[in-house]
Amino acid sequence: MEETRTVCDASYRIIRLLGHGKGGYSYLAERNGCEVVLKQIHHEPCSYYAFGNKIEAERHDYERLKNAGIRIPELLAIDTEQECIVKEYIEGETVFEIVGSGRSAKAYLPDVRDMAAKARTAGLNIDYYPTNFVVRDGLLWYVDYECNAYSDEWSFENWGIRYWVKAPEQS
Repeated sequence: MEETRTVCDASYRIIRLLGHGKGGYSYLAERNGCEVVLKQIHHEPCSYYAFGNKIEAERHDYERLKNAGIRIPELLAIDTEQECIVKEYIEGETVFEIVGSGRSAKAYLPDVRDMAAKARTAGLNIDYYPTNFVVRDGLLWYVDYECNAYSDEWSFENWGIRYWVKAPEQS
């Protein structure tokens, strides 16, 4: 049976689950022949992260990332009542898939370091876990909207890089 979801009075056909994170479930969806990501916020417990209003955080974080100049998918719709967002789908391989297949993500280190510098200048850290980054047409995209106040502990060089490389000589 085909599943559809309505967000802001528009119907989307769910194609498949893309991922389940600490904030919600992300689905590849389609409307009028255009693929998008539909993210449904959840309220499952997370022992290592404290949340406030998740849907408002999505809106706020999107604006902060956009203002910082970080390459992110466009936010297309936000339904605060249903706690659901629709954003541009960035098709491509995740850095997680690249590293997991034994290939090097070294070619994308300049891009992620540029994003990290922009985030730091804006007083932010982004979530550097490799599932949050997609390569499309040679460009690296940060496809999550999560960001937090900057802390050296959670910077790319102190935390994120360990997930991007398999050995120190690759960095």
